[in-house]
Amino acid sequence: MSGMETHPPEPWWREWPLALAVVTLTLALLGKGWIATALGQPALLIAVLVILCSVILAAAVAIVRHAEVLAHRLGEPAGTLLLTLAITGLEVCMVAFVMSTGAEKPTLARDTMFAVVMLVLNGFLGLALLLGGLRHHEQHYNLQSANTFLVMILPLTVLGLVLPNYTRSTVGPTLSAFQMVFLSLMSVGIYAVFLFVQNRRHRGFFIMPEEAADAATTADEHPSSRSTLYHAVMLGLYGLPLVLLAKQMATPLDSMVLKLGAPPALGGFIMAVLVLTPESIAAIRASLANRLQRSVNILLGSVLASIGLTIPLVIAVSLATGRVLVLGVEAVDVVLLLLTLVTSMLTFSLPRTNVLLGCVHLLLFGAYLMLMFKP
Repeated sequence: MSGMETHPPEPWWREWPLALAVVTLTLALLGKGWIATALGQPALLIAVLVILCSVILAAAVAIVRHAEVLAHRLGEPAGTLLLTLAITGLEVCMVAFVMSTGAEKPTLARDTMFAVVMLVLNGFLGLALLLGGLRHHEQHYNLQSANTFLVMILPLTVLGLVLPNYTRSTVGPTLSAFQMVFLSLMSVGIYAVFLFVQNRRHRGFFIMPEEAADAATTADEHPSSRSTLYHAVMLGLYGLPLVLLAKQMATPLDSMVLKLGAPPALGGFIMAVLVLTPESIAAIRASLANRLQRSVNILLGSVLASIGLTIPLVIAVSLATGRVLVLGVEAVDVVLLLLTLVTSMLTFSLPRTNVLLGCVHLLLFGAYLMLMFKP
């Protein structure tokens, strides 16, 4: 029997996060005066941010649910690519929308991209390797896939987040218009080459034969009686209110950072956490199921997509609006970024992973959190 016949129809109430997001957005738009009042009261301000963050996180989880159904039907590696692009596209649109409205936020894109790298390559990757290693001792993956991801991530990250500190065409960690256009075209070109390699030329790099067989025997992992078109439409319906909610969250978040004396980078970190957590949970579940290759595809793919797509979009916003775009990270973050990239290359130079590697990445994530508040 087919999946459409086996599984009963899904209840409409499962889409409650969409209704919640729409209602919250409506209240935020109608209650601008009330939100403005909350900006002067720290307790109320934190309550507003908690509500907005909770709604965004619930809707992001629902987006992952629909994307995983589509990913399962497409198979690997196209399915994981769809899941990655759905979440990364949401993150990129949120950053561009918030950056292009209201007060100038020249470091928002930089802080978000840096947070993505630290969160994924250290936090979520470390947790996936640690939990997978505790359950399965050692885990296998396709070494060529990780190397392919890292050889793309390394130049994009260094050129986008480190090089602007050392160029002489402009003052400070910024790029000239010509340099920004070149970096944008290079980012698009690198990511386009990657998509061709992943989905056409070398599809086998991103698939483990035994994991593909396991996936075939667990076809009901994400059962759904709804059509593929339904899940695709729901992705779009969830995405629009989330991007608009991110815009509503920008002012309260900036106010909280100022009132509490928190580091400016906290805003980018919170945005990265909200968007990446649901997808990364899927990667951790895959690692616990001894499907490390899927974890690698999701986690490293999200870093590559985030850097490769965020850079050209925020550069386009900067050039179109005339807003200053700061890309170069601080000196202490340069050290941590390069250490993370080198450690990731060493981690994926071995054919198997274990708990030791996971612990090292988690310790680096702890260093990132410490340096965020005490640089």
